[in-house]
Amino acid sequence: MDRPAAHDHLPDERICEQARMSRDARFDGLFFTAVTSTRIYCRPVCPAPAPKPINVTYYRHAAAAEAAGFRPCLRCRPELSPADGAWRRGDETIARALKLIDQGWLGERSLSELAAAVNLGERQLRRLFHDRLGASPIDVHSTRRLLFAKQLLTETHLPITQVALAAGFGSLSRFNASFRDSYRMAPRDLRRQKSEAVGEAVVLRLPYRPPYDFAAMLDFLRGRALPGVERVDTDSYARVIGDAGAPGWLRVSRWDDGAQAHALKLELHGASPARMLEIVGRLRRMFDLDADPEVIAGALSQDPRLRPLLRKRPGLRLPSGWDGFEIAVRAVIGQQVSVAAARTLTSRLALHYGTALVTPFDEHLAHLFPTPEVLVDADLTRIGLTRARAQTITEMSRALLDGRVDFRGERTLEDFVARWVALPGIGPWTAQYMAMRALGHPDAFPAEDLVLQKAVPVDGSRMSAKALLARAEAWRPWRAYAVIQLWRDSMTAPAAATSASKQAPPAKTPRRKAA
Repeated sequence: MDRPAAHDHLPDERICEQARMSRDARFDGLFFTAVTSTRIYCRPVCPAPAPKPINVTYYRHAAAAEAAGFRPCLRCRPELSPADGAWRRGDETIARALKLIDQGWLGERSLSELAAAVNLGERQLRRLFHDRLGASPIDVHSTRRLLFAKQLLTETHLPITQVALAAGFGSLSRFNASFRDSYRMAPRDLRRQKSEAVGEAVVLRLPYRPPYDFAAMLDFLRGRALPGVERVDTDSYARVIGDAGAPGWLRVSRWDDGAQAHALKLELHGASPARMLEIVGRLRRMFDLDADPEVIAGALSQDPRLRPLLRKRPGLRLPSGWDGFEIAVRAVIGQQVSVAAARTLTSRLALHYGTALVTPFDEHLAHLFPTPEVLVDADLTRIGLTRARAQTITEMSRALLDGRVDFRGERTLEDFVARWVALPGIGPWTAQYMAMRALGHPDAFPAEDLVLQKAVPVDGSRMSAKALLARAEAWRPWRAYAVIQLWRDSMTAPAAATSASKQAPPAKTPRRKAA
């Protein structure tokens, strides 16, 4: 059975029925099965005996099932279904609204403010969500919080008061009431199941849709890892998080629970419960866990240059970064130099201007990356940066502090790039690279990249940026995935330091360089 090429709406009922009966993992997260006789909703891969078709209703989103009065299955655990990245990727209005909901907007702001942020009226936003997801923005927000709470209750030993805080509830009584109303049980009832806690760490599953090339992701991050801030070995990624007053650290590795786990393992140490949902969101973006590789491959494989690369590495994802400002600094330092040289200079900057932990977690995890407040007044030429690069980072820090640029989820790619290239020293390559690695934007495309210009032709020639942009029009809205495939193919070895950041020579412009 073939999956539909696009899934903006609920798949045909016959397709849903076949996927449910065969427990087809390709449909996991694309729809949910609600059983009217039990008032429980499940993933299509649920191992429980299949209910009769007459008792089944299909929903596009977990929030739609919960809004209709169904509660999540305790066996297949809908909170572990991979997210449908088609909703959360790119510049569509619903994608930008969902990114803001994921960032907790509706916990602090009104629905009308959310609508205004994506340039819609409140009624228009409600209609859009109802048409596309079958649920309102408030329903999506509520379901997201409750399912995250359910995961914490099931997988950790966190006290229920901390679970409530981590899920974004202002009070324990409000959390208990919402949980009981939605799930017909008290939060403590889930505590009967064994958790995956290790020592004092909070351990959580981060599900994804297979295939997923975790080794390639680690290779990419390893070549750029900053000693003291990050540690990347053959099996995992770790880094310092938080601030000097309350530092913590995390580790991401494979979930070693059989071939069908389809999840990464997050170990959190010293993280505030109030930040856990944000941390999970950052890591899902950083490791590109919401991507749908089949949809992406279906679009890009139409190009004969990309088709064999996608067959060779079907699980290659878009590596993002932990923090937008950190990626921006890396991008500026990486202008026209190799990955290895950029890493050396960025590591030097992190050690000189970052915050050294009073008690390091280990020799590799001992520093926090510096903030814009620190670098805006720093003399960065002292660590070997050219005066031009140092000035760009200073101006970039100042622009972030005064709000001229940002990494906000409601920005379109065009808006994001336009704001950043208005700064001196930031050109199209730098802005597009930041969109790829700070926002995880699937359509970001640094056409000025020399590696890309040489990688697309197969005759040894080099394409111009204009010609490359024209060729890449057919790759929309997944151009960033084409970039990653071509960069990877250009590397002589998995962990090689071949530059994916070299750019075409800067054009002569009055103030800014084509970085």
